[in-house]
Amino acid sequence: MMKRLLSLLTSVLLLGVANADDRWLVFSGGEGPGKGKHIVLVSGDHEYRSEEAFPQLGKILSQRLGFKCTVLFPIDPESGEINPESVTNIPGLEALASADLVVLGLRFRNLEDDQMKRIVDYAEAGKPLMALRTSTHPFNIPRDRKYHKYTWNNQDAGFKGGFGKQILGETWVSHYGKHGRESTRGLVADKKHPISTGIKDGDIWGPTDVYEVKLPLTNDGHPIILGQILDGMTAESNPIADARQDKIMPVAWTRTYNGGRVFVTTMGSADDLPSEGVRRMLVNASLWCVGLEKEIKADLNVEIVGQYTPTAFGFKKYIPGKRPSDYDLQ
Repeated sequence: MMKRLLSLLTSVLLLGVANADDRWLVFSGGEGPGKGKHIVLVSGDHEYRSEEAFPQLGKILSQRLGFKCTVLFPIDPESGEINPESVTNIPGLEALASADLVVLGLRFRNLEDDQMKRIVDYAEAGKPLMALRTSTHPFNIPRDRKYHKYTWNNQDAGFKGGFGKQILGETWVSHYGKHGRESTRGLVADKKHPISTGIKDGDIWGPTDVYEVKLPLTNDGHPIILGQILDGMTAESNPIADARQDKIMPVAWTRTYNGGRVFVTTMGSADDLPSEGVRRMLVNASLWCVGLEKEIKADLNVEIVGQYTPTAFGFKKYIPGKRPSDYDLQ
């Protein structure tokens, strides 16, 4: 009788651990230049399907490069399902304590103070950061909250523009390309930078449009890739023929914050990842951020892992009922 009770208790405890862990994914690292390093990818945006892009990026970084990757999601506390519309909860941020690099895919989050503290502490410590697409405006925090100064439109002297402007180099300004009608071709701005290794003009393409940024970028922002606006939604579309082409915006840049390396791209939607050039840029940037630029080679394997059919960007287009395990390795 006692043995049966002990067995039942053990099963309950193990079930509890499993249920606690099924709110995020962990891809074990292996052989490769990233072996021994830990990357945490934090998804949570309304439109660009980071909940689909980040598991695939984590698979590439772990299976192709050897990084251990933890992928976090916006989780509905009641259902346990992924819900990008739920802006207050991203469980698992404790993983940032052991992270060598954090990758953000956020938009207008209003996280609870304990969760915000983990992100803020990581960034303010000057640790490596990558930020994709709407992560230029990651937080929308009311003035009466502790971490309001990190909100995207903060006007307080000394930290204007919040997390995006002060830490990443820019906050939300506007669409420069016409949203949903004009796509983006990447032009290499700095051909000598390690991140541009193996990338030539036109290799980077995505259906997402170019964002406007205020030039020059904040402090030491250094453009790596420029965004040529195309007049259609295919990689073969022609460049637009208007004055916007006379002032081409950067779509990827580097800078430092408190001594830590930072890489930002306003690309990175789930449906940008089918572009090999986009994937190569993100892989190269990951290696650069953690100080492994000598490991960047033009022929690094950046192929998609498994099957990947991303949902097109758009509001209210996330797939309901999904759990992190649905994006695990198959």
